[in-house]
Amino acid sequence: MENEQMGPGGIRVREWERSKPDIVVFVPEEDRYVGDNEHFLVFRAANGDWLALWTQSSVEGYGDNHLVLSRSRDQVGWEQPRTLAGSHPGQIGGQASWGFPIVTDKGRIYIFYTKDIGIPDLDSQTNGEMGVLYSDDHGVTFRADASIPIPRNRYDHPDERVPRNWIVWQKPIRDSRGRRIVGVTQWSSPASSPPPPKGWYSRDSRAMFLRFDNIDEHPDSSRLSVAWLPGTGLGLEVPYPGRADISVAQEPSVALLPDGRLFAVMRTFTGFIWYALSGDDGETWTAPRPLRYRDGGDPIMQPIASCPLFELENGAYLLVFHNNDGHVNGFEPHHALRNRRPAYVSLGVYRSEDEQPIRFSEPHLCADNDDVIAGPKKTSEIATYPSLTQAEGRTVLWYPDRKYYLLGKVIPDEWLQPAAE
Repeated sequence: MENEQMGPGGIRVREWERSKPDIVVFVPEEDRYVGDNEHFLVFRAANGDWLALWTQSSVEGYGDNHLVLSRSRDQVGWEQPRTLAGSHPGQIGGQASWGFPIVTDKGRIYIFYTKDIGIPDLDSQTNGEMGVLYSDDHGVTFRADASIPIPRNRYDHPDERVPRNWIVWQKPIRDSRGRRIVGVTQWSSPASSPPPPKGWYSRDSRAMFLRFDNIDEHPDSSRLSVAWLPGTGLGLEVPYPGRADISVAQEPSVALLPDGRLFAVMRTFTGFIWYALSGDDGETWTAPRPLRYRDGGDPIMQPIASCPLFELENGAYLLVFHNNDGHVNGFEPHHALRNRRPAYVSLGVYRSEDEQPIRFSEPHLCADNDDVIAGPKKTSEIATYPSLTQAEGRTVLWYPDRKYYLLGKVIPDEWLQPAAE
């Protein structure tokens, strides 16, 4: 049975209710094998069904990651998730992690993921080949295809048998030519980089990008044209504070601007979001710099946590972030299990005349859990690795709460309307 806890005002709440969700997709039973639920991507199949894809494990880092999928006709009632690939719960090895979907113009669903092949480097959940699943019946059944080759660069292990350390966590968008592009984190191999000065968050890492050039033609994996960007093979760097020889630039989130440029935001360990621009669909990028609310404005604070930027149907953008620099409620930047809250959203508006071509509004508090820990990871983080959908006049942020409960919150329409300037 779910434990009831005391919420604000002395009102008893079931824990999954604490963040006041509008939709419930998945609430774990008291079972250690389904305790961790993260990288929560909701998307629509060509037949109109809603699908929710995420990575599930007994606890993050245990070694039994597997991809699961749930289905809904109406975004309200969700089926029990079924496993698509990866470890059996509680069994270490053969993981499938961080799956992300592409629905082609003809309706085929591809799912790509980090495939553990049993040759670990940094760790087995972020190290592996690019696995492929596909479905031609709107996600009812999936077939596995051969892994996609990944080109190597100087940050990989010198032994070519050891796969790259990489993840993708968002749904790809379309670039100026209609091709699918998405951000990638590449962590450097310990054999090719300095040791981290202070824990996992200081590991050498770079923001890169992955583009699928012919996926709407439904090729098998041997004919799929995949570009790893920038074209130099070297990613975007942001120095770790006090260590110019180490970069911490991770989890880039990409949006297309009206002028055809790509705008990417990324998490760092500086206490702020950073951004970069590309005028050639990701082949080259400007040097990253801190993201501000507007030119000359305050930089936007963020701990070492995902900070996605979503393009909206009305041409504006929605930034999801945590609005602190890692120092919050007595916690410090390396306390990542406790400083990734509350979740805020800020509306961005394109301004062609600005050096930073998106201006952001003052943030709205979107979701919080009162810093009550839950789940096997004992974290209070919220809205890390979320997704966004817009349909039938409703905008929904799909978010993990404490990497345990999977929920949806309807974003008020008034938050999505640009203010007059």
